[in-house]
Amino acid sequence: MPLRVYDTLKQKKADFVPLHAGKVGMYVCGMTVQDKPHMGHMLAFVSGDMIRRYLEYLGFEVAYVQNFTDIDDKIIDRANQEGVDYRVVVERNIEAYHRIAAAVNIKPATLYPYATQHIPEIIAMVSQLIERGYAYAAAGGDVYFRVRTKKDYGKLSKRDIDDLISGARVEVGENKEDPLDFALWKAAKPGEPYWDSPWGQGRPGWHIECSAMATKYLGETLDFHGGGEDLIFPHHENELAQSECATGKEYVRQWAHNGLLNLRGQKMSKSTGHFFGMEDVLKEFDGQVVRFYLLSTHFRSQMEYSRERLEASEKTFERLVNACRSIDEHRGRLSGGPAVSSAQGRDLVAAAEKARVSFLAAMDDDFNSAGAIGYMFELIKTYNVMLDENPAAIAASREGLDAVWDSLSLFDRVLGLFREGLPTAAEDIPADILLALEERNNAKKTKDFKRADELRDKILSAGFLIEDTAAGVRVRRK
Repeated sequence: MPLRVYDTLKQKKADFVPLHAGKVGMYVCGMTVQDKPHMGHMLAFVSGDMIRRYLEYLGFEVAYVQNFTDIDDKIIDRANQEGVDYRVVVERNIEAYHRIAAAVNIKPATLYPYATQHIPEIIAMVSQLIERGYAYAAAGGDVYFRVRTKKDYGKLSKRDIDDLISGARVEVGENKEDPLDFALWKAAKPGEPYWDSPWGQGRPGWHIECSAMATKYLGETLDFHGGGEDLIFPHHENELAQSECATGKEYVRQWAHNGLLNLRGQKMSKSTGHFFGMEDVLKEFDGQVVRFYLLSTHFRSQMEYSRERLEASEKTFERLVNACRSIDEHRGRLSGGPAVSSAQGRDLVAAAEKARVSFLAAMDDDFNSAGAIGYMFELIKTYNVMLDENPAAIAASREGLDAVWDSLSLFDRVLGLFREGLPTAAEDIPADILLALEERNNAKKTKDFKRADELRDKILSAGFLIEDTAAGVRVRRK
């Protein structure tokens, strides 16, 4: 079946057809880097990464651009509070983003453009808007976009321009023709970073940077534009308006907005301090678990964050890890031996194929990762049940084991659940952990339970689990 995608602007699903056959241009609004990433940020970036991975699986060549807003009032305020250059704040938080993105297995973007590295492109687009009558230079050096010149302004957010008027205000120091107009270029205040422009020293407004960078790298019409639904208005509405007025062309073919991650019913936000920082979360949970948790709900849905939900996801993820290790262990024992066909093996092959078809159908339905994960666990359940009912037959079925392994590999390729591929039975356990396990076993034999508990805690705190198996006690990574 074809890939069908829900578009925020059209408010319906439609078959995805790229502007250029075989290629996809995708832009995802990145962070304003006055601080380090929190869980709400990761929902947007994991969602974008999941969409990209599936498009690549389908054979598209994806140009994936994710910007950094590296100059704005909040960044300047943070730098002033710390008594440092604004670039110190910027680079510190961008480094944190890349480190955390790697932990949750987000593929590096094709490009990470910074706003301050594209001042010439921004100035050129603002100049073009002025020339066409869509923008004007105001007294004092600011430049504003004339909202009323875009006759369909509000079409993305479904807001009526007359309703917007009642809430519009002109702030002190603004010289707007109309309260609805928004800034394309801001005149520099004393002590602020600035760049020279035809309108005086200043810096870009928030919305114009995305238009300038997206069109530079992806062309005047993008296939996909992603970001959180909190960006629909005003950011994406304004971005759409200025882009289409500057180019005269459709700006985005598919708007893909993710839902919000809430904490006690309120949106996570740096501005309110109502959030969980990713660095703190990763001290307790593996980044792979965080990714699994975020993908377990459809990306357009609202999510409620809680430690309890992460813990539940950790346990569910562990079931996946254990299944992979079990399958790999049985496959390893059959390596080099004759292929054995059996009724049970053929049933397992059929179950793997059914799961694969259902998984891809879910992904084709607007990137439904939650539904896809459900089919993945149906396959794992089938494998475990068949293994319990007839362990000898399943353990001897190379065709069945290979089919399940191949399906799980496909699921991982699409969802990116594991940083280094499917977990295997063989692990490189550090020597000190193995020594601690052996010492713990000896302590239990001599009934030195206090020492045994101390060694258990040491092993657990190092990120390993202790398991009693038919072959004896062993450790494995969490």
